[in-house]
Amino acid sequence: MSTADPRRLLRGAFDAAVDAARPHLCVPAALPEPPRGRTVVVGMGKAAAEMALAVERHWRGDLEGLVVTAAGHGCACSRIEVREAGHPLPTAAGLEAARDIVSRVQGLGRDDLVLCLLSGGGSALAPWPVAGVSLEEKQRITAALLRSGAPIREINCVRRHLSQIKGGRLGVACQPARLVTLAISDVPGDDPLDIASGPTVPDPTTTHDALAIVDRRGIGIGERLRGEWGNGAHESVKPRDPRLATPDVRIVASAATSLAAAARYLGQHGVQACVLSDRVEGEAREVGSAQAAIVASVLRDGSPCAPPCVLLSGGETTVTVRGNGRGGRNVEYLLGLGLALEPGQGVHALAADTDGIDGTAPYAGATWSPDTAARATGLGLDLRAHLDANDAHALFEALGDSLATGPTRTNVNDFRAIFVPARGG
Repeated sequence: MSTADPRRLLRGAFDAAVDAARPHLCVPAALPEPPRGRTVVVGMGKAAAEMALAVERHWRGDLEGLVVTAAGHGCACSRIEVREAGHPLPTAAGLEAARDIVSRVQGLGRDDLVLCLLSGGGSALAPWPVAGVSLEEKQRITAALLRSGAPIREINCVRRHLSQIKGGRLGVACQPARLVTLAISDVPGDDPLDIASGPTVPDPTTTHDALAIVDRRGIGIGERLRGEWGNGAHESVKPRDPRLATPDVRIVASAATSLAAAARYLGQHGVQACVLSDRVEGEAREVGSAQAAIVASVLRDGSPCAPPCVLLSGGETTVTVRGNGRGGRNVEYLLGLGLALEPGQGVHALAADTDGIDGTAPYAGATWSPDTAARATGLGLDLRAHLDANDAHALFEALGDSLATGPTRTNVNDFRAIFVPARGG
């Protein structure tokens, strides 16, 4: 393969990134030694079922447990029960699964082991609201947070203080059994506190922090909850708590490892890769515009790398929803990038979520080509209007440039790749 086929090159890099985070490759090496007693597996997230299957295939000894994953992300396990629930908004199926997960780990002894499998999406997939908060209220608050443009740290801070399982509470429920957490990270910086809202690790944030976030984002909550948070009720497990003094958390895959795999793939095909960052955050369209400026620098100055090259980045952007479209961080980024590119630069780009679902559309993301804007104009499509409506998916769908992968059963979040051709290429 050569730079004569940039679209195929970028798709190959995306596939390499996803493959590097496949549970059957990254889970086995991180497994602990079997205990003298029982081994109970619990988990939540879009990769939870595939992680459970990897454990089953490589575990020596007895095994039991329960994991919950998103609809369409399940797989057949023989010893670990797999359930599916709703995402991104929590559902009754997820609530039942969360309660059952906690019941599975209670009553264990010091010779027993709990193996907790976490990945992106776990926050929504295993909801168990605090006393006095209904599932419907949690759904409403979650939906408002997702539409507000709040970064994942803020969203998960609120989630932890609405939950009876997050913010270390599951970890406490496992006591006195040994607890080992294996996590596929979907969050910038790979902080275990933000992977599935940190059910097995202590939480330094407080109910007052959660209250400040909902007020700053203009999200209404009931007066009862406001008063309880103000009084410190529903507080999560804190770092000083001896029950979670030294959590054993093993990050088995992340955006960094996937971007490194994509860079290796590109190098094997004779193209230089430049990893800008594995922890990009910010409003998606603004990140796209900023990366268009980097493209200009590459073509003008050969900085941060000389063309031809591919600029790679990961992390998790946000979208402040103001229109009536289907959203999607990656397609909104891609449209923001395309609108900011200069004419004649010859840029190709791909942006997709590694879990296979971007926003609420059945696509992982989309691709951009040098002729995208012209083809859109020819079909009477207004790029700026689609961006303003948060409806980039409709644009790329009409152009035939949507990227459909189906559920990948892993999740290291956003993947972005920009092919910058040689000057005059």
